[in-house]
Amino acid sequence: MRYYRKCSKPTRKLGVLPGSFNPPTLAHLELAYAAGTYVDEVLCVVPAVFPHKDYSGATMEQRVEMLESAGLTIPHSIATTDQGLFIDIARECREVYETGTRLYFLCGRDAAERILNWDYGQPGIVEQMLGDFELLVAPRGGRFEPPVGFRDRIHALDISGEHDLVSSSEVRDRIARGEPWEHLVPEGIVGRVREIYRKA
Repeated sequence: MRYYRKCSKPTRKLGVLPGSFNPPTLAHLELAYAAGTYVDEVLCVVPAVFPHKDYSGATMEQRVEMLESAGLTIPHSIATTDQGLFIDIARECREVYETGTRLYFLCGRDAAERILNWDYGQPGIVEQMLGDFELLVAPRGGRFEPPVGFRDRIHALDISGEHDLVSSSEVRDRIARGEPWEHLVPEGIVGRVREIYRKA
């Protein structure tokens, strides 16, 4: 894991926010702020590969640059990784943060469903993952109802709901169609988003 920004405060509860950030949106910021009631620090992670999508649009360096300019005001770090699955990202976090640090992965309802139903190639991986880290799940078109056996490891995040359906792909699609999109991304990156995606 390569850090571009490292929080200097001690961290006992780490919120990990992996994402494409292609580009970062207000929904990403809302997710991070909502997690701030649970964790000491939010780690925004940009994977070099994704298990469920192609790598296109902004480069990794541009995504990191936009994250750095997004204006997140809670304690946070920004890093990239060669890993794509939560279980591998968690393993890398364990190498950096102190023993005993609790890990919480932040995601929306759609991602939580994908994580629990993904074919990892061997049985018991979901149980292993949720033994190592917990999930903080934000509503996306509805609240997530965790399976009974995991309810002590999966927690609902309360967010305003104003941007719960906002996605990076929606921003890119609106730019391509010539529709308003500026209200969906942090103010500090509007100009950079315009430069990156109108050239793409």
